[in-house]
Amino acid sequence: MSVLLSDVVSGSAVGLRGRLWQLSASELRAAAIEASAEILRLEAVRVAVVDELSLRPDDQVIASRGVGSWLAANTMLQIRDGKKIAALGAALRPFPAVAARFDDGDCSFEHAVLIVAFCESPPKGMPEEALPKCIDLLLAAASGVEATTTKVRNVIATLERVFESDEIPPAEDVDRNELRIASTLNGRVVVRGDFDALTGEMLLSALSNLTMPTPAPDGTPDSRSAAKRTADGFTELIRRYLDCAKTGTDGGQRPHVNVHINARDLAEHRDCAATPTDGGAGVSDLDVGHMPWLGPLSVSQTRLLGCDCFLSTVLLDDHGAPLDAKPGKRLVTAEQRVALIARDKGCAFPGCTCVPAWTDAHHIRHWANGGPTVMNNLVLLCRSHHRLMHRKSGFVGKWVIRIGVDNKPWFIPPPSIDPQQHPRPANTTFKT
Repeated sequence: MSVLLSDVVSGSAVGLRGRLWQLSASELRAAAIEASAEILRLEAVRVAVVDELSLRPDDQVIASRGVGSWLAANTMLQIRDGKKIAALGAALRPFPAVAARFDDGDCSFEHAVLIVAFCESPPKGMPEEALPKCIDLLLAAASGVEATTTKVRNVIATLERVFESDEIPPAEDVDRNELRIASTLNGRVVVRGDFDALTGEMLLSALSNLTMPTPAPDGTPDSRSAAKRTADGFTELIRRYLDCAKTGTDGGQRPHVNVHINARDLAEHRDCAATPTDGGAGVSDLDVGHMPWLGPLSVSQTRLLGCDCFLSTVLLDDHGAPLDAKPGKRLVTAEQRVALIARDKGCAFPGCTCVPAWTDAHHIRHWANGGPTVMNNLVLLCRSHHRLMHRKSGFVGKWVIRIGVDNKPWFIPPPSIDPQQHPRPANTTFKT
């Protein structure tokens, strides 16, 4: 069965994918544009119908505690989305100019929400007679294929500053700043924040270079999502701050990530702490590290942190009380890290292109097993490969790292990757 361009938008999508090959690229583009316009039209129709139903609710709507909840119960929408549709319909009533542009399909749902929100709560210093002109400016920014949410928000921010009052604009009110950090039941951390524009600008500026996509040497695009790149960049930002910034003191010591663990648990033999003693193993005897704020941390992750950190040794008596403490010392000195960067040029793992700034100094023979902190026992690994070498299930011990006669690291793959286990040189070929 052939497919006509006129049938693409008006017909069903069932079986359509197998017939779209008959359309040319220009016809596919036209179909995508027409479908998008149809979505805008139907969105406006739904808002108008739902709004009218909210004015004349029947028993079903009343039983659903509102038209938004009724819509969600009878469609695949979530309740919050159903309520947003109902709220926009009600908000458009006092502003016919915005409603007309939305009904014409020349203003998206999201932009209409932003505009009516501004109209409902205009700047304190704006006179009433200025509102129609402001609406025209906002609709101009929200109309056409070049309309973006950023453009609409910029117009709103400009209008808020044009009509300045004695009150601080919301975008500049630092008293509204909030940052909530909470641990979840599975040990992860949820961060939610709301900051003023200046703080947001500083944060975005600090993250800018750290969140840019990093293509491979052969041009393969970065496969990480934007959210993942932002998370990685935020992690790196915190790490650099704690490593380099003047953070003040906390109890006489610069604050950093503190992990408490028994020396016997830090050894490579994991059964050392898992075997119950005569009296049975308590919580403090389990094979885990412990962070003062967030609690348990696996030994593998503790070893990962221990590869490149300040180490403080605290002697404990049989009851766990401190007997003595030695000053902290850096296991990998700044001079050694400079030399490692000069040698490895970044993550040394074969096939990796991670830059030096995002690498850790990994002990080839773990220091807990007597491995010295010398160049011939150190190698730079990015966070992903460092984590793999330490804790990835089925990965630890399969790759072997050795320093060759050229005083550079060589990686010996497991038989599952290379049955002959030919040593592979450090990945410095594509780094400059």
